[in-house]
Amino acid sequence: MDLLRIAQLVRQTRKQQGMTVEALADKSGFSKTYVSRLENFRITPSIKSLSKIADALGIQMSTFFETSSEPTQYMTGHLDEGEEIERNGGKYGMKYHALAFNKPERKLNPFVVEYHRSDEKRGFLAHDSEEFFVLLEGELEFLVYDDENCTLMSPSQTFYLSDGVPHRVQLAEGCDYAKALIVYSKEEAKVES
Repeated sequence: MDLLRIAQLVRQTRKQQGMTVEALADKSGFSKTYVSRLENFRITPSIKSLSKIADALGIQMSTFFETSSEPTQYMTGHLDEGEEIERNGGKYGMKYHALAFNKPERKLNPFVVEYHRSDEKRGFLAHDSEEFFVLLEGELEFLVYDDENCTLMSPSQTFYLSDGVPHRVQLAEGCDYAKALIVYSKEEAKVES
């Protein structure tokens, strides 16, 4: 089950129909929070849940699982063309842009993440996938395992993390904006860097 593709298909179909998150929640019988978490691939929906969402959207459930008959061998794009994914309601001053979101059967999930100053301090997170991180703009502090193991990053520096490594990222002192490219291996269902 490609959770990112399902999440984007739900959001895209809802928006094409001019439907709000609240309206989809009402039609499907789920809470607004559930629909929002589904659209932001924060949950793994059951088949029964997907069936209710499909019915509410007026689409066939098989749409969630369709793949093209001929796999796409390549595609082009631009860093500014990513589909914005709302994560944590902007709570940590971060914006996610999914790249290659329309590539079926992909093995990587690339994102551009923008960091803005925030009063909220994010805790350490560990993913179920490997992560490659490259800083494009600004300065960040990349903390691994604890607050003592901190690397000050400047543009073009990279990090490669194995799955399960606790880490967090924050703007460096005196920096109000940074931008990074993050690539997760396919197993990643939740984006939390």
